[in-house]
Amino acid sequence: MDVDADPTRSIVAPLRAAWTAGRHVLSHVAKLALDVALPTLCVSCREPVDGERVCAACWAKLSFIERPYCPRLGIPFVYDPGPDMLSMEAIASPPAYQRARAAVRYDDVARTLVHALKYQDRTDLAPAMGRWMARAGGELLATADMLVPVPLHWRRAWRRRYNQSGALAQIIARQSGVKVKAEVLRRVRATEQQIGLSRAQRATNVQGAFQVSPDRQAEVQGRRIILIDDVLTSGATIDACARALLRARAEQVDVLVFARVVEIR
Repeated sequence: MDVDADPTRSIVAPLRAAWTAGRHVLSHVAKLALDVALPTLCVSCREPVDGERVCAACWAKLSFIERPYCPRLGIPFVYDPGPDMLSMEAIASPPAYQRARAAVRYDDVARTLVHALKYQDRTDLAPAMGRWMARAGGELLATADMLVPVPLHWRRAWRRRYNQSGALAQIIARQSGVKVKAEVLRRVRATEQQIGLSRAQRATNVQGAFQVSPDRQAEVQGRRIILIDDVLTSGATIDACARALLRARAEQVDVLVFARVVEIR
């Protein structure tokens, strides 16, 4: 038997849609007004700046990593040792992943950018940082099947409200056309902050912390995957992620980060 539609429901749905649309418009207008009222400041020195959120002086202090570098770890060489020459680090302690690339050295300006994105809700920095990463990882992206951001544990993600690695991965995806598959890798165990831990402690801290979801293993099997993160220091977190993906039978895992620690020799 036909019944008349609930009149309350028919009124509420359009009102809810109008309210949602109105909120988005007001948010956009408020942002435009703020941009007009307040100048954009360099994230590092706080001087007014246009464009990439980094002034010319701080831009000059960013150490972009260019060839020659270790083909395995992406560590820059002081001089060109010749084609296919590996760094001592790659020979002494080869990682689970195949190749790593970074846009810049982890120096003072890079550290400020990373901390602002990670801890100060400066998601406006992600587009520039992601574009620099896409440029540095062009060789890797050319043959990749998917991008997988290093995941946060759900409790940390809830506190931080977003994953900075995921924000960077989305920008790289737009630049390269390689899709982001954030759901395939999970952080199944909460870990301590890696800051302040020794290399051995970092490795122990993240051991068994990552896992490919059982219902996602088919997506990983036989794929060439790029792990995305903000910083590469000891490599313990990235290595643990790579091992989890390789256990799920990924064909190859590479790494692309915004900045990496480079020891001065």
